[in-house]
Amino acid sequence: MAQFTFENDMHSVLKLDMPITDAPMARWQRKANSSGSTSANPSALSPNTSANRSLSMLKTQRRTPGKNGKTQSTPFKPGADRYIPSRNGNQMDVASFLLSKGNEPVDPNTSSENQKAWSLNLNGYDIEKAKILHFGDKPLNAPEGYQNNLKVLYSQVPTPVSTKKSRYISSVPDRILDAPDLRNDFYLNLMDWSSQNLLAVALHNSVYLWNATKGDITLLMMMEKEEDYICSVSWIKEGNFLAIGTSDHKVQLWDVENQKRLRNMTSHSARVSCLSWNNHILSSGSRSSHIHHHDVRVADHHVSSLTGHSQEVCGLKWSPDGRYLASGGNDNMVFVWPGVQGGSSQAVINSFSDHQGAVKALAWCPWQPNILASGGGTSDRHIRIRNVNSGSCISSLDTPSQISSLVFAPNYKELVSGQGFGQDSLIIWKYPSLTKVAELSGHEGRVLNMTLSPDNSTVASIAADETIRLWKCFELDPVTKAAKERMTKSTTSILHQGIR
Repeated sequence: MAQFTFENDMHSVLKLDMPITDAPMARWQRKANSSGSTSANPSALSPNTSANRSLSMLKTQRRTPGKNGKTQSTPFKPGADRYIPSRNGNQMDVASFLLSKGNEPVDPNTSSENQKAWSLNLNGYDIEKAKILHFGDKPLNAPEGYQNNLKVLYSQVPTPVSTKKSRYISSVPDRILDAPDLRNDFYLNLMDWSSQNLLAVALHNSVYLWNATKGDITLLMMMEKEEDYICSVSWIKEGNFLAIGTSDHKVQLWDVENQKRLRNMTSHSARVSCLSWNNHILSSGSRSSHIHHHDVRVADHHVSSLTGHSQEVCGLKWSPDGRYLASGGNDNMVFVWPGVQGGSSQAVINSFSDHQGAVKALAWCPWQPNILASGGGTSDRHIRIRNVNSGSCISSLDTPSQISSLVFAPNYKELVSGQGFGQDSLIIWKYPSLTKVAELSGHEGRVLNMTLSPDNSTVASIAADETIRLWKCFELDPVTKAAKERMTKSTTSILHQGIR
């Protein structure tokens, strides 16, 4: 009998379909009792009972848009579904069609006009313009002053840097001209390009003119004595008169159109190595270390002298605005002089002695008239950019070889240097950073002089290999070129009637 009693007790303990009376209270029962919102009978509460589920749903409220645009708080009904915008059955059928059959091939016998008419009659709108989820009511307008950040992000205009095109610079010259009997002398200035597109070249004792428009070559003049030679040439701004400095200490003035010598001015005691024009004033530098100013309109042409250099003056350039004259010499000095005034001598404005070689290469910046670039010879090899108003050196660059010539290219705001011994090339530098843009090689001897074409698109270089090479590196695009030509005004010579 005791055995059967023990078995009955074991079955009662192992049964799971009845509550365990001595077990601790469940967590959900303790939580319900602590809230005091339910009945005291723990067996009546269960996480899965409908009463408990309805009790939690009663606390949830939904927000329903009202007719006046304002939202209303509506209690959630027990047993109801979540809020879904009102859509009719027709819209759901169209959505199902677009998902399942929208990509199937169209019957070729049915025209698009018929399909559109059927869609308008059956659905009330064109099914081709229907969306998968189509709402009948228009969306609410955004609050006043609201701005969508995504719209600003995706409608941003590309920056100019990303759209800028890099130009092509040919490493081959556009044209090569022969220059026989060219004098290989670093200190001379034997080539210049006029505003009328005439290139003047001095070959030993003769001066030749090459018409860049037509291609014609003209012999302008020849020295009387075989031992004499041409030292420098320079065009007046208008391009109708050419100044020529000679080894017999003279400065000649020629009328190019009539091929006639107008004046033969004598004032120097040594060869005239460099020339530069400033309206009717012609400045000349000599091996005697002196600079003379000539007023070509009057008989007594020598109006003043500049004394400062101790050796030959080989570089001479007037600033674009005519306020300053820069001179460089074999004494490694650079001087900046004021405009022409009366008297026999003038005081120097600035002097620079940081070059360690002869300074022949001088160039004024066309778009910044107070900026002067200078280049040193074999012992120096430096390009220095200066502000002549303050006297400060803006930048300096050590180049591979001697610098015989410098030219500013205004079309792209760049600086071109003519390199001598060891390099024999032209280098294009970006201004004012002086970063290297391109190197133009081809000469088989050191570059002696450079000059820019009147349209600023081509630079001509003459070298000891007796060749002239034309490099078309700065040509503008057609639109920019046409706009620039419209702004250019024709000028007439102020000396046509005044020179005697």
